[in-house]
Amino acid sequence: MSEFLFRHINKFVSIDHSQYQAILPFFEEQQLEKKEVVIEANTKCVKLFFVEKGCLHSSFIDTAGMEKTVKFAIEGWWITDFMAFNNQQLTEFKTQAVEASSVYSITYSAYSDLLHQHPNLERYFRKIWEIAYGASIIRMKYVFEYSKEEMFNRFRENFPEFVERVPQYMLATFLGLTPEYLSKIRAKKLS
Repeated sequence: MSEFLFRHINKFVSIDHSQYQAILPFFEEQQLEKKEVVIEANTKCVKLFFVEKGCLHSSFIDTAGMEKTVKFAIEGWWITDFMAFNNQQLTEFKTQAVEASSVYSITYSAYSDLLHQHPNLERYFRKIWEIAYGASIIRMKYVFEYSKEEMFNRFRENFPEFVERVPQYMLATFLGLTPEYLSKIRAKKLS
């Protein structure tokens, strides 16, 4: 396994290479193809994913049968249905690779064992949960505070990598827009 996860953990807690080697067996390295589903909706959420390379998204199907993206994860981000994972419940969301991706996954059981055997990693994962929660609050602020056009512009300023990498229809549903409206906003910005 690469050093990417090691460096990411060390941004939040200090571990040495010896501890890193001890925690690696808790994870499974996976190569995902574009559009590969790693968590199906209405199944027990038993895995958490760290993106080493690529992009994943979580989505649901609304009552009109339209797919709505609720979150993305790129390099250095974690993704799952955090509430369903922590409570070992069914998830309402599908998690899928947006592009060919390299991820580390950990099952809930392995995650519990990891934290029991390496208690300093509880701080690391607490920080990850805090960041994920904070990001969801910021997204809600965007929805309530900004016009649709302002919301897109703020998102583009703060997360330009998503605007370039993610299919427009996914980005549109994530921002609560139609793909057609997002296309108009982008065309307006280019002219």
